[in-house]
Amino acid sequence: MSKYKKLSHAIYYCTYHIVWVPKYRYRVLTGAIKEMIERDIRGISEWMDCEVTELNVREDHVHVVVSIPPKVAVSEYMGTVKGKTAIKLFKSYPGMRKKPYWGNHFWARGYFVSSISVDEETIRKYVRYQEKEEKREEKDQGSFRLL
Repeated sequence: MSKYKKLSHAIYYCTYHIVWVPKYRYRVLTGAIKEMIERDIRGISEWMDCEVTELNVREDHVHVVVSIPPKVAVSEYMGTVKGKTAIKLFKSYPGMRKKPYWGNHFWARGYFVSSISVDEETIRKYVRYQEKEEKREEKDQGSFRLL
């Protein structure tokens, strides 16, 4: 299977490594909460046509490697994932909301994101090849025009 994905008008490889933490980096992502968060991240991602390739929920942070189509902004993806998981978590575990420091927010503001791309050298070779290929095609077309 190719790492490139297709939409009706685009072929893309938009893969990101994203990390985010609970508010105050409390170590609460354990046991049933951890399992629920993992399941919900995968479900929300699938619903948004995003593909989770790696997911690791630690006690105090979450790592995900996810392919996000170009029609979905990373900020939109993160807003949806953090919002929906927090709402469900507070509904499932009302005691979590009672702590004075949670308020209505489970996740800390912000996140870390880094794009993961194809190998830079592969792209350089592709670009070099394309330039040579285009020059060859122009030359071939020019010789046909003379006829």
